[in-house]
Amino acid sequence: MTTTSMPPTPKPPTPRPPTSLPPTSRRPDVELAPALRAISETRGRVRRRATLVVGGLLVLLLAAFTARVLLGDFTITVPDFFRIVGGADIPAATYILMEQKLPRAVVGVLAGVALGATGATFQSMARNPLASPDVLGITLGCSAAAVTASVLFGASAGVVSLAALGGGAAVAVCLVVLSGSHAGAAPGRMILVGIALAAMLVSVIHWVMVRADIYQAHEAMVWLTGSLNGVTWTEIRVLALIVAVTLPLLLYAGAHLQVVELGDDLASGLGRPPQATRSRAIALVVVLTAATTAVCGPIVFVAFLSGPIARRLLRGRHSLLAAGLVGAVIVVLADYLAAYALPSSNFPVGVVTGLAGAPFLLWLLATSRPSTQSA
Repeated sequence: MTTTSMPPTPKPPTPRPPTSLPPTSRRPDVELAPALRAISETRGRVRRRATLVVGGLLVLLLAAFTARVLLGDFTITVPDFFRIVGGADIPAATYILMEQKLPRAVVGVLAGVALGATGATFQSMARNPLASPDVLGITLGCSAAAVTASVLFGASAGVVSLAALGGGAAVAVCLVVLSGSHAGAAPGRMILVGIALAAMLVSVIHWVMVRADIYQAHEAMVWLTGSLNGVTWTEIRVLALIVAVTLPLLLYAGAHLQVVELGDDLASGLGRPPQATRSRAIALVVVLTAATTAVCGPIVFVAFLSGPIARRLLRGRHSLLAAGLVGAVIVVLADYLAAYALPSSNFPVGVVTGLAGAPFLLWLLATSRPSTQSA
């Protein structure tokens, strides 16, 4: 009997480690390289543009400040300027520089920076160029409270400033509550609520003016126009301190607002709670607006126009710093024109910003793109 041997079972082939990744896994690396390079180049162009715009605005502001301080009906030379600032007493020149020209130039820079940054903050938060403290009634809330405290109760400067802060805060709370405190509140509804509040506050101001005597009504009317004349160094120091503390916090909050501007859901996903971010920004805007209004009165159109001008200079980009510098340039140049445009006339700065702001608003509406108008 013969036995047949079974054939050996073939060993399964030993799997070999892959020598290379599948072609589909290498393709994204190849395609991402040009995209990443394009993103890097775009970021570089945006930074260079922002640096160029901010640097140009600083040079323009320095030129406007120099003209406001040194030129005009009484010319002061550069050496005399430094001697007077250093403590020298030059007859006539020292009084004109330290009591008239320099205080108005300094407070113009502070007020312009504050108003420009606050206007751009609200416009970014509401995603609408019409949203500014002027339109939303915050400035009028500060004005109504300050006029009431000054005319009806004869309050001191400190109490008037606190009243302005309280009035602006009350309007801000009404805006948040009446426009909807939930996330994603419609910007259009906030603007409508602000317009309604502004109309009501105008009536309050008129009622206070009717109850005032002629002297009080004249002083209140000049203040309500927005004027840098008669500002004291004590008021300037207080405003400078508030701006120095509040403005950096607002710039920091503005960086978070850029994320909120993309939408509430996306901002929450990126770790930026929209309601908390908006609340911080509104509180800082109220403080800056109230402090500026208490010192200079409501200077119209500066907060409204600074943000759109800065956006156009930055080709659609948002920057609170650039908007603040635009506001400072507007206020200093407007005050120079108010003082020297017509011989023997010294208008409040609010007259010039109002006259120049209305045509610019019409030009802005006429040249806006359809997407911007519908925003």
